[in-house]
Amino acid sequence: MWPRVVRGISIAMRLAVPVKWVWAAPVATAVAGAIAVVLWFSLGPAVQLAMRVPGTDQPPSQQTGGSRNPVLIGKLTRGTGQPANLPGLWPGFRGATRDGIVNTASRIARSWDTSPPKELWSAEMGEGYAGAAVWRGRVYVLDYDQTNKADALRCLSLADGKEIWRFAYPVSVKRNHGMSRTVPAVCDSAVVTLGPKCHVACVDPTTGELKWGIDLVAEYGAKVPQWYAGQCPLIDGDRAILAPGGKDALLMAVDLATGKPLWKSPNPNHWKMTHSSVVPMELSGKRTYVYCADKGVVGVSADNGAILWETPDWKISIATVPSPLPIPGNRVFLSGGYDAGSMMLELTETEGRIVPKVQFRLDAATFGATQQTPVFHNGHIYGVRPDGRFTCLDTNGKIIWTSDPANRFGMGPFLLVGNVFFVLNDSGKLSLIEATPDRFSLLAQAQVLKGREAWAPMAFADGLLILRDLTRMVCLDVRAPGG
Repeated sequence: MWPRVVRGISIAMRLAVPVKWVWAAPVATAVAGAIAVVLWFSLGPAVQLAMRVPGTDQPPSQQTGGSRNPVLIGKLTRGTGQPANLPGLWPGFRGATRDGIVNTASRIARSWDTSPPKELWSAEMGEGYAGAAVWRGRVYVLDYDQTNKADALRCLSLADGKEIWRFAYPVSVKRNHGMSRTVPAVCDSAVVTLGPKCHVACVDPTTGELKWGIDLVAEYGAKVPQWYAGQCPLIDGDRAILAPGGKDALLMAVDLATGKPLWKSPNPNHWKMTHSSVVPMELSGKRTYVYCADKGVVGVSADNGAILWETPDWKISIATVPSPLPIPGNRVFLSGGYDAGSMMLELTETEGRIVPKVQFRLDAATFGATQQTPVFHNGHIYGVRPDGRFTCLDTNGKIIWTSDPANRFGMGPFLLVGNVFFVLNDSGKLSLIEATPDRFSLLAQAQVLKGREAWAPMAFADGLLILRDLTRMVCLDVRAPGG
């Protein structure tokens, strides 16, 4: 208000510059009148009327513009792509059961001498490590649009990679070992994403239209991890499961239809968000969620978010990236990089309480995992340890075998299809490895990418393997002839 008053007085004074002294008295009278008019309009009535702007009736973090939630001003753009007529699904991080295992009827080529992986399509990506989800002939990836400075959820055709639509909202992200990192979660009614600065978006999986958005920093006190958010959201039935690591919300469940919180786990120890993702686990017949926070591991009830157990015995000083790996017998295998090594927790019920107990620890030289979560298969744990060697160990912590020094895979991803592992190294060389505890058995290799930092989690659907390096995504046909 006061700037307007001063501006009005300034204008009035400029009007009062004398031309001849004979005009002094009339001009002074005019100045006084002008000042009075300006003051009357400026001070005005005690209650001011304002134009109603859509969205201003929501809480500040849900309003549009300024520091408000940018998801809510996102724009939907239609493309020319069409969904493929293929039934295969890969609904999120590590697949349908979040374990990195594909149980498929597709016949996989076990030798690439005569039938190497065939590239069906490729798509350019913003710098990052965001992997794909697949649902009903569509491929979803949360990319970063560096030109327009926006998170962009892209829906591509599984058939040819053409863009069907994209939903983008403005977020300024600088290069910091890539920009995008997470895998969307998708079901028939929703696609849920978590962006690098902890913005959650939920859109219709067919049309791309926004359903709801959450700013985990503004609304729940999350702190963006050092290399941006790497947590992949989880859809479990009619809810989305997130781990904000906020003051009053260590984990939370939100209604998939509305985005409204259903429950929030308390956070008395002030544990913060990491790059790890929430994993469901059946514990003594009850559904729970397990999460690696920055200062420990926690298990909560799927019913109400109540903390069932927690331990500070597992924490990584620099970055916690791999997710917990549930093991039969109420156990959880934990692994990490930065000299963390690995650890097996056993969860036992004592006097109505669940007590976590360390069953064994392995140093980093024996087994750890800098970036990718291991896979449990037929009583054994498979993964890439920090020196890049693919490793098989039993559930007592005994190393069964490691790949030879000539076969190192850096921090690349892997998944299990039937009885073979697809393993990608940093530079885009794809290896096919027998899933057996007998020995390290390399079946085939092919250079399928020519970039660097090929670290994104893979996706698999209908015999098609989707993977990427820092700037390019490819879809490969890995089926056997006639498969």
